[in-house]
Amino acid sequence: WIGAILCFIAYGIQASTVEEPADDNLYLGIVLAAVVIVTGIFSYYQESKSSKIMESFKNMVPQFATVIREGEKLTLRAEDLVLGDIVEVKFGDRIPADIRIIEARGFKVDNSSLTGESEPQSRGAEFTNENPLETKNLAFFSTNAVEGTAKGIVICCGDNTVMGRIAGLASGLDTGETPIAKEIHHFIHLITGVAVFLGVTFFVIAFILGYHWLDAVIFLIGIIVANVPEGLLATVTVCLTLTAKRMASKNCLVKNLEAVETLGSTSTICSDKTGTLTQNRMTVAHMWFDNQIIEADTTEDQSGVQYDRTSPGFKALAKIATLCNRAEFKGGQDGVPILKKEVAGDASEAALLKCMELALGDVLSIRKRNKKACEIPFNSTNKYQVSIHESDDPSDPRHLLVMKGAPERILERCSTIFIGGKEKVLDEEMKEAFNNAYLELGGLGERVLGFCDLQLPSDKYPIGYKFNTDDPNFPLDNLRFVGLMSMIDPPRAAVPDAVAKCRSAGIKVIMVTGDHPITAKAIAKSVGIISEGNETVEDIAARLNIPVSEVNPREAKAAVIHGTELRELNSDQLDEILKYHTEIVFARTSPQQKLIIVEGCQRLGAIVAVTGDGVNDSPALKKADIGVAMGIAGSDVSKQAADMILLDDNFASIVTGVEEGRLIFDNLKKSIAYTLTSNIPEISPFLAFILCDIPLPLGTVTILCIDLGTDMVPAISLAYEEAESDIMKRQPRNPFTDKLVNERLISMAYGQIGMIQAAAGFFVYFVIMAENGFLPTKLSYIRKI
Repeated sequence: WIGAILCFIAYGIQASTVEEPADDNLYLGIVLAAVVIVTGIFSYYQESKSSKIMESFKNMVPQFATVIREGEKLTLRAEDLVLGDIVEVKFGDRIPADIRIIEARGFKVDNSSLTGESEPQSRGAEFTNENPLETKNLAFFSTNAVEGTAKGIVICCGDNTVMGRIAGLASGLDTGETPIAKEIHHFIHLITGVAVFLGVTFFVIAFILGYHWLDAVIFLIGIIVANVPEGLLATVTVCLTLTAKRMASKNCLVKNLEAVETLGSTSTICSDKTGTLTQNRMTVAHMWFDNQIIEADTTEDQSGVQYDRTSPGFKALAKIATLCNRAEFKGGQDGVPILKKEVAGDASEAALLKCMELALGDVLSIRKRNKKACEIPFNSTNKYQVSIHESDDPSDPRHLLVMKGAPERILERCSTIFIGGKEKVLDEEMKEAFNNAYLELGGLGERVLGFCDLQLPSDKYPIGYKFNTDDPNFPLDNLRFVGLMSMIDPPRAAVPDAVAKCRSAGIKVIMVTGDHPITAKAIAKSVGIISEGNETVEDIAARLNIPVSEVNPREAKAAVIHGTELRELNSDQLDEILKYHTEIVFARTSPQQKLIIVEGCQRLGAIVAVTGDGVNDSPALKKADIGVAMGIAGSDVSKQAADMILLDDNFASIVTGVEEGRLIFDNLKKSIAYTLTSNIPEISPFLAFILCDIPLPLGTVTILCIDLGTDMVPAISLAYEEAESDIMKRQPRNPFTDKLVNERLISMAYGQIGMIQAAAGFFVYFVIMAENGFLPTKLSYIRKI
């Protein structure tokens, strides 16, 4: 803008003093103004996107709620609810406000968008935890009810709800400048300093040489404008756009152009676990039958380990998992792979259903052959689920009772155990084996279920017997224990490799999740966020058999920090953890805490990328230097808050983004160096014109033609340069010392290449003049003659 205004002033001065002023300065002013206006429009378009964050929250707002007021049931709009209203919620509903449960029947909610827990959480009237997000008697606005029914009292509405506060956090954040914007500002300050210094110097010289002050002012303006690299803004924008296009072809959609480079300078990635590092679907990971732990295949394409499906132990376990299961595949999914099919039912049951469908084939036909006679659904008091089925074996008319549930509850109802095709008494030795297996699987962060069955004698329970589930008239004790199955939300296949690449590129990967610490630590180890051999304080204490308080925290390279611990830390203590531990997992964190962690990393000078998919991630996504959301599993809010969206939900795409970001920084450096070299050959003819009184070798319009015409194409072509071989082996650039334009680049562009270009230009100028009869000796002061 200043350049354009100076040009218009110069033109105005010329117009008032000369009858027919040259139009050069007018053209230059118009072009500069046009370049700035176009860039401004572009910036406005980018900014307008951020205002959509709040709109996407509206999509999550439940529209209507069933309310009991003065003994009458009413259906009201959610925004008409007030504190103290009693609302009824059933499965399939969205919770209309933050409510305290006063009555519940098998009620479960899906809190994954809020806390990152893959499993539906049971809710009831009892208070179980000081932490509001953990206690069982609270359900939160806009989470989904997935099972059962409940009544609750409204305790928070609108902006005061947990979701409302997250919205307030996300919209009220100042995101600050991107690193590339800071670099360009730094560069502009440098160029402005050089231009003003040269302009003022030659203004004084012109004055001393006896020029009229008006002419001297026009010289001053001319020199300042000649220093403005008009084509640079366009070059930078085009380079960033080209990279954004290239990244879109690799499944990285860039919403904010400047974010392309930010990813390249990233030194810390704070990643959410559920749906980002993991597949966000519970999958059977291990089974324990015949007194051995069998590993199941958790890969997305079923290319992993296989196990023996012919043993009697597995057949018995598979039959229980198939029959004692209410989950069903939704219709109309014929061509869809089994693991990708949508399931109606609980996440754990869906995992068992898919596992059995892969192992046995058509689960639905097996269920049809073994008709269900009765069922006691799972509830939080009993912690088990029972169903009784007719036999599909014509020679054996006995009913089969199948039960699954919490392993310790199942075991205490069993008196025998099925091992190697034989039924054995459940003695202390077998209980010890069970406990070891249970602890091992639980220690892997997996959700473990126990399975048992019993053949009911046909003389006592013939076909057509009326089973009573309210007051059970069938045995629920002395059952036969068959085995365990454990489930986990497994890591995505490409994540370990991506984490290793990040580490070799000097990027620290921190896991920040709302899930349980044991699960978080298990996933962190399996993807390499906590690398093999690195111990946490707890691991060292367990190895040395001493209390945790006696271990020096500096000895532990890894750390797993619980949300409650984080709440008690001040900023200095948090900084210490971030500084001295190379591998960190934050578990059970609230959205506010995710924000604090990002701010802590930024305080230490890191450029932070945050990846996430839930509503709970949106404040951290907005605050980060670059927010990366998931395109498939991500919520609308997280996509709006982010600068970049991974269309394939693959964490590994971030590595591609980092490489492209580093490449664009390298290539921008080359483009800028190339653009700046033309400044000396553009300014020196002007100086010769003032000092030596020779005819002006290069007019303003010609300079414009060079800057916006012939110079731009080669400058842009540098954006197509291939990456250097060590691009992903380098440490991330230091934003304080590794500048886009530094003294070395300026001295190279101005002092060496610029001088060579200027010398070549003058050589051609003098040759042409000499060919036309003006020898160099006659040219000096020719304008004064």
